[in-house]
Amino acid sequence: MTKGTRGRYTLEFKQEAVRLVESGQTMAAAARSLGVVEQTLGNWIKLHRAGRLKGVSGKHQVTAEQMEISRLRAELARVTMERDILGKSDGILCKGAEVKYAFIQRHKRTWPIRVQCRVLA
Repeated sequence: MTKGTRGRYTLEFKQEAVRLVESGQTMAAAARSLGVVEQTLGNWIKLHRAGRLKGVSGKHQVTAEQMEISRLRAELARVTMERDILGKSDGILCKGAEVKYAFIQRHKRTWPIRVQCRVLA
């Protein structure tokens, strides 16, 4: 979804998202792979457990293509960030841990530390 718009998802999509988490996938990973916010997924899980999970019907319904586009945009943003980190790192992958830590410290306001650690590991 674009920033500022509210996604409206079908009941089947929400149930599939809940099933991913209940099958052992972490909430963060499931939300990332589906292109939804982790808080939204958490709300769906709570509603599902309470038996009140509902879908949307009518003209505001999100199509499968729109959901796929949203997921692909999120993946593109993640991959672009990883590429930028590697491009800026100037070959520190071959250097010691102290150099990597210094790089992460210098760029902690540019990219999330968790992402930098994953890319530079």
